[in-house]
Amino acid sequence: MSERDSTRTEAAFDHDVVVVGGGPAGCAAGVFTARHGLDTVIFDRGRSSIQRCAHLGNYLGFPGGIDIETLYGLMHDHAEEAGCEIVPALVESIERNDGGEGFVIDLQDVVPVTARRVIAATRYDGEYMRGLDDEGAMFETHEHDGEEHEYFDKDYAERDGTTPVDDLFIASPYGDTGYQALMAAGRGARTAISVVEAVRRERGYPDSLANYYDWVRRETELEDESAARNRWREHFDERVTEDHDLEEDRLAELRERKIDRKIGMYISDDEIERRRERGQERLLEHIDDDLILDAARAIEAEKRPTQRQQGADGK
Repeated sequence: MSERDSTRTEAAFDHDVVVVGGGPAGCAAGVFTARHGLDTVIFDRGRSSIQRCAHLGNYLGFPGGIDIETLYGLMHDHAEEAGCEIVPALVESIERNDGGEGFVIDLQDVVPVTARRVIAATRYDGEYMRGLDDEGAMFETHEHDGEEHEYFDKDYAERDGTTPVDDLFIASPYGDTGYQALMAAGRGARTAISVVEAVRRERGYPDSLANYYDWVRRETELEDESAARNRWREHFDERVTEDHDLEEDRLAELRERKIDRKIGMYISDDEIERRRERGQERLLEHIDDDLILDAARAIEAEKRPTQRQQGADGK
């Protein structure tokens, strides 16, 4: 679902997006930004808080529960499949770039990198962001056992992940959502959508048209492409407000690009089947080989009586 704008480059930075944290929030965020075509790297020191869990029984889609090792492997596999690079490194600090745009990310035992935008997705204190706290609003003081301690303010970010620091987005730590893996993943996805919409606004989309979604539909639902294109042009023009200063040619270019993307979201029955098979094959890569072999033997054993009965009936 990439929608790169060839008229713009962010080559001044090593990455379009740096995600700090490779747990559910960080990987979910990375999947959305990378699928949009943004160069995304996830820094994961391998100590995600989810690894402290013994087993997950409430992560949707796993009726028998899921062990942490397998879930972690699936999340990282998905992020890499989407286009993310995952680097096993600890982020020590984040500072503003000298030019005021973008960030410098200092890493333990690794050369620093730069990024246009940052998504913080670590469960813990957010100390590595202290250098961005110019207003002194990122941390708050609480008394504990008679002593005052500073803690990251989990209400610092808005519900959509945006913060008072331009281009810094926070998926975690954030309120109560970090305490359940499934909620953390949803928070990561929501924050990433905010990032993509910020990119789209920067690339010229008016606020009224910067919204982003990522899905596909059946080609059979697209009754007539020509009629659909005309209908979507009308819909686009109706939604354009006065909150832009774009030339007509540029606005028309954005309109056609948006319509092309809509058309591309409709896929054929053959493509649906190909993706179904591909998805299940990838899942098999994360299942113990012995379990797969046991299941195959059980399927064969179930078939044999039926085959023998069919042979007897044919005599």
